[in-house]
Amino acid sequence: MSHDTLPRPRPVRTGDRDTRPPRPRRRRHWTKRANPVAGLGSVVWLVVVIIPIYAMLSASLTSQDKALTGNPLSPPTSPTLDNYNTVLNSGFGHLLANTAIVATAVVGTVLVLCVPLAYVAVRTRNRWSGLAFRLFLLGVAIPAQAVVVPLYLLIAKLDLYDSLLAVILPTAAFAMPVSVLVLVGTLRDVSEELYEAMALDGASPQRMLFQLAIPMARGGISTVVIYAALQAWNGFLFPLIFTQSDEPRVLTLGLFNYVSQFGVNIPALLASVVLSGVPIFAVYLVARRALVGGLMGVGGK
Repeated sequence: MSHDTLPRPRPVRTGDRDTRPPRPRRRRHWTKRANPVAGLGSVVWLVVVIIPIYAMLSASLTSQDKALTGNPLSPPTSPTLDNYNTVLNSGFGHLLANTAIVATAVVGTVLVLCVPLAYVAVRTRNRWSGLAFRLFLLGVAIPAQAVVVPLYLLIAKLDLYDSLLAVILPTAAFAMPVSVLVLVGTLRDVSEELYEAMALDGASPQRMLFQLAIPMARGGISTVVIYAALQAWNGFLFPLIFTQSDEPRVLTLGLFNYVSQFGVNIPALLASVVLSGVPIFAVYLVARRALVGGLMGVGGK
């Protein structure tokens, strides 16, 4: 019998275990393919975003007599901060303080109302809670312009016209539908076993909300905070319709009035735009990861 026809030895078994040495696994080499279309699109988008910001910063550091001459993309030959001093000495601090008050109040109102509402929508298993949640989300499809006249009449009846409350309440109301949607998607990702474990320990629904749901939904809550703050910071319609005097004026309305006040002084107008965008841009840089992570969990499981 030749060597090639010899029977292959059978593996020795100890009980039910196979003592044959395992075969070495082949390593899979994963290679990332380049995507030139996506890269080109990213570069184009970066250029589209960067050029206007650069032109605005450059013009805000230019004197008024040189603002309309020369290349707008060329760096300023003799940069100056006189435009920023002009804006800061024209009541900009008062506008910034009012806007900060409105943003803080809107964020607080949205969190106090939306977190328990989203918790009830997730934890309550009946058709009435689902129907209430769907009706509440109809606010996403209702634009503010469609109800501005009834809101004006309501605020006038409540004697809130020309006050910060006239801006805070409708801004918070229109930020709530999207906020509830984000929080419901985040709370649905909390494991049901965790709720059952706390229920076996005798925890009340209120204790589950504060000790389990809120800590597990920090990403969604951070997203809601940023979203509501942006809505309050950039809001223009409600301050324009519901305020009149200089006392409750906010940044967006103040910038609108700067168009006539600094109608010829373009560098001062651009300097006011830069100053108004710095605080909210800083908040976005700090919490951008929480914003993206919370939006990715909107759909839930």
